[in-house]
Amino acid sequence: MERYNRITNKNQREIVLLKAYPCAWGKCRFCDYIDDNSRDKESMLTLNEQVLSRVTGEFGVLEVINSGSCFELPKETLSLIRKLVHEKHIRRLFFEAHWMYRHHLQKMKDYMGIPITFKIGVETFDETFREQYLNKHADFHSPQEVRRYFDSPCLMVGIKGQTKEMIDYDIKMLKENFSLGTINVFTDNSTDVKRDPVLVDWFMKKYSYLLDDPTVEVLYEKTDFGVGD
Repeated sequence: MERYNRITNKNQREIVLLKAYPCAWGKCRFCDYIDDNSRDKESMLTLNEQVLSRVTGEFGVLEVINSGSCFELPKETLSLIRKLVHEKHIRRLFFEAHWMYRHHLQKMKDYMGIPITFKIGVETFDETFREQYLNKHADFHSPQEVRRYFDSPCLMVGIKGQTKEMIDYDIKMLKENFSLGTINVFTDNSTDVKRDPVLVDWFMKKYSYLLDDPTVEVLYEKTDFGVGD
């Protein structure tokens, strides 16, 4: 599994995929990424140190992801990231966190001592689909509520049961309320959630212009950031 990459097109940055403790929620219907989590602290620390040693600071921006939220990374790994920020002159971090951590984001910003762009896996702003089908456990009621805490929502498109109207609304809310966002085109995995190829084709045609939008990153494959497998 590749755990380090350089993103050189939109929002240039280095990106690392680290290991962390199990996701605090871990029950999203569509997610099998949590298989990368661990309870073996020593092996996590060793791996994370090896991955972080590849960071050069060339862009001054580092994105750190794991199969869950940044708050589930070992405290020793977080300390190493903070040390790296100062040694490599990193000016901004990208972290991801679940909605349940929304009241802890400022603590992480204070700890790291530099601006952090916080991503959140919204998946969809359609509350019924998000909660009753995807089981996201994120009980916000509007994009504006998300914007109070988070900087960059991650949306998911192309799931059976989703509609074109849902996707239209999600992208409209993304563009109207946030300066950055990510759109993940769903890929079949080991869960019972399935990709809708007709919906994916429609999305890629209608929203092809987003590929050139500097504020939106469209991931057609889950490894398009160059990490994972």
